[in-house]
Amino acid sequence: MTTRAKIIVGIFIGVSVLLAVFSLYFYQVFFAANFLVNKPDKALYIPPKADFKQVIDSLRKGEFFNDEVSFRFVAKLLRYQDRGKVKPGRYLIKSGMNNLAVVRKLRNGEQDPVRVTFTKVRTKQELVKKITRHLIADPMRLLSLLNDPTVTAAYGFTPETIVAMFIPNTYQMYWTTSEEALLQRMKQEYDRFWTPERKSKADAIGLTPLQVSILASIVEAEIKWHEEASRIAGVYLNRLNANWKLEADPTVVFAIGDFTIKRLSANDLKYDSPYNTYLYKGLPPGPINVPSPEVIDATLNAEKHRYMFFCAKEDLSGYHAFAKTYAEHLANAFRYHQALNRIGIFR
Repeated sequence: MTTRAKIIVGIFIGVSVLLAVFSLYFYQVFFAANFLVNKPDKALYIPPKADFKQVIDSLRKGEFFNDEVSFRFVAKLLRYQDRGKVKPGRYLIKSGMNNLAVVRKLRNGEQDPVRVTFTKVRTKQELVKKITRHLIADPMRLLSLLNDPTVTAAYGFTPETIVAMFIPNTYQMYWTTSEEALLQRMKQEYDRFWTPERKSKADAIGLTPLQVSILASIVEAEIKWHEEASRIAGVYLNRLNANWKLEADPTVVFAIGDFTIKRLSANDLKYDSPYNTYLYKGLPPGPINVPSPEVIDATLNAEKHRYMFFCAKEDLSGYHAFAKTYAEHLANAFRYHQALNRIGIFR
């Protein structure tokens, strides 16, 4: 082999080696695991108006990547550093992700949703706290919207009835959901819940969907065991149809605003509030809690019977004794009050 040929072969080999080295390097920069290696998956939160520097700071503080330089290199090539490319959101970064996958995910704004769950809610304050717990939405601003007659009217409610629009469940939402978007989503879910079948059942018992929610909220507050829900709903429907006062203890507790009360006094029953169904006939102005779908359905399927009264059983099991006459009810109530006296519950 001539000297010239040897030089050419040497150059070829050298270039090949360099290409192989650079290919390996670029492959590793783009495709090698660089995020949360041997660590659990973790969410990265990028707030509104954040820039690339803030993203890097968050990644660094959260110890997301092994090699910052390679991530920056890929971000620059894909122009993620450019103005307006950083999108807010919650992004689940999985263990072993590579630079290319992460940059594309962040640049494209491919958020991962959060689970929004709210159950056992008694007040608006509790509602906004629970529903915004995993969202960027501000609970105080949401509360302000729920108390604004103009806002609630746009959804067909009033500040007193708006909580009926919230159907307890677990929903998938993005962390960046605003207060307004949250209300719109809840209205969609409310309309989806109130199917023609449910509306027909409400009409059959002489109530509107909103009135069903109000009555269901009282039933929700009364029951410890779900199997009694339809029977208790039947008692209240009997009272409404007979033009009686509902005389529901939970409405008085709600009016007073002290949910620690276990036993109402005679003075409590005189507490002047439109929610006090011992003083005013008919349903209260709005729900006294956010009733569950199960209790709403139990109210729609209220048991047909002739019971007009009920009170908790003296065994303190949480079940109730039902009565058709006031005399029967007084006997049941006496036994229950005696049981409370024995264990020292007077308030």
